[in-house]
Amino acid sequence: MDSTTISLATTEDVAIVDLTERITEWIAGRGEGLCHVFVPHATAGVALMEVGAGSERDAATMLQTLLPRDGRWVHAHGSPGHGADHLLPLLVAPSLSIPVLEGRLALGTWQSVVLVDTNRDNADRRVRLSFLAG
Repeated sequence: MDSTTISLATTEDVAIVDLTERITEWIAGRGEGLCHVFVPHATAGVALMEVGAGSERDAATMLQTLLPRDGRWVHAHGSPGHGADHLLPLLVAPSLSIPVLEGRLALGTWQSVVLVDTNRDNADRRVRLSFLAG
């Protein structure tokens, strides 16, 4: 298995960062197999979604509605409402696997791989990419 790490900084209250191009470049020419994408953070996740047509803003609104940053959360360290960040992985998983065919991600027409991060307290993020040859 081959593996690498992408490091990035998130800046928005709800960051939705398109990782597709970086993953595509890393996976290019590897043949057949699986690309596993994993976020080693308790307050972030990865997802497949359409980007560039307003879906990012809709997703941010949805997450802010489902996980408001207020005083209701028992997990209460960090900035106000930070407990909601620790619930994000229940909605947006910390990992996903994507088939790789002929050295390319086998994504649907409108699918992109995105990092989703609601944690204002930690902007430094890592994403682990692993390739398992078929």
